[in-house]
Amino acid sequence: MHSSDHNAIMSQTIAPILSVHPTRALVDEAFKVVVENLPPGCPVTLHSLHYSEDKDYWEAYGHYVSDHRGIVSVADDLSVGGTYTGKEQMGLLWSMCPEPGSRTGLRLRKRNVTSPLLVHISVYSGHVTEGFRKQPPLASVLTERWYMAPGVKRIDIREKGVRGTLFIPPGTGPFPGLLDMWGGGGGLLEYRSALLASHGYVSLALEYFSPGELETTDLQKQYFESAFDIVKDHPQVIPDKVGIFGLSLGTILAIFLAAESKNIKPRCCVCISGHHIYPVGKTLGEDQTKIKKNIHKIRVDENNYQIWRDLHLPIPSDVSAKVDVRKIKCPVLLVNGDDDQNCPAAEAAEDIAQMMHEGGNRHLLTMLNYPDTGHLIEPPYSPHFRATNFILSSTKEKVILMWGGKTKPHSEAQEDSWRKILAYLQHHLYSSKIPSARM
Repeated sequence: MHSSDHNAIMSQTIAPILSVHPTRALVDEAFKVVVENLPPGCPVTLHSLHYSEDKDYWEAYGHYVSDHRGIVSVADDLSVGGTYTGKEQMGLLWSMCPEPGSRTGLRLRKRNVTSPLLVHISVYSGHVTEGFRKQPPLASVLTERWYMAPGVKRIDIREKGVRGTLFIPPGTGPFPGLLDMWGGGGGLLEYRSALLASHGYVSLALEYFSPGELETTDLQKQYFESAFDIVKDHPQVIPDKVGIFGLSLGTILAIFLAAESKNIKPRCCVCISGHHIYPVGKTLGEDQTKIKKNIHKIRVDENNYQIWRDLHLPIPSDVSAKVDVRKIKCPVLLVNGDDDQNCPAAEAAEDIAQMMHEGGNRHLLTMLNYPDTGHLIEPPYSPHFRATNFILSSTKEKVILMWGGKTKPHSEAQEDSWRKILAYLQHHLYSSKIPSARM
């Protein structure tokens, strides 16, 4: 049957009804997408479209056939083609890619967390593969995906030389706290902290790594300790229940602070895609210089994307070349992907476990390792980015960095690890259960 015949069928019947529940939700909440009032056995395409803050279109789509009642349910039915296949309730989000013809190396990130990520969910007649914006859908629903739950407060921090944004959950408190540190790309990223506050944690998204700052080790340690203290000393925070959450370079710093700081005592650390190969007494700048020295170890793939994972291999056996994790006294959760092409996180995790075993503190370590998963392990349903544009802090040169991962396993890892991270934080930072905020 041609799609024109289907259009004729559609026009003779009542228009299809598309529903998305909930239409407004936190980004880590699942939604249900259902189409009713279709003829039985009717092929349709479900499509999602997002126009990003960077002015790019992102889309995903799945091909479905209505059942004998004329219904398609994305949570229950199989997609037989599209950007994802199989029974995938959230495939319309995690399989999003830039629209064909977009710029290369794009990464979707929400900069302004005070507004939602808007996603149009639409249904089209027949199995469509391209040109979605050029044709009218049979029905469309606008959904709002929020990082920030209602009532979360967002406060600019400029004190003790520290720059960042503090997010405070709704309610009276006091709450546990988190110092949230991103990677070597620098800048201020707020979306994970906003989401953590939506789950009941006062979270400071820390800005660091601007050129010229943190030039001595003391200055550097002091900067992160001051940031930790800003969280700990906040009247809404339980002072002995403050953890550190890091990704990539943020993980290296979390491990460094947990092992080496005499002034702060994190209650626990969550470390995503990082390592401990960071000599004590070196500054971040000097550590980056080491990368330049090892530039011959950078590989490129067939697309000329840079693979950095060999920069830190082999893992040094000399303890002075890495953080002495045998000194760590708080619980640490390591979350890594086996296909991380940016950092040898899985190999580093093995070495950390070995060192902690020798130091008698192995019982403090929990490791999650995911197959076919890359470096950028984000909150659930975020699209997977195998390689994206990256500006080198030293030279300001733009390259495309390979992060790794395969879309479906990487997306499953994001969902599974986030659930386990929230349970871990709950266990170590809350003695009694508190409800997460909901939209």
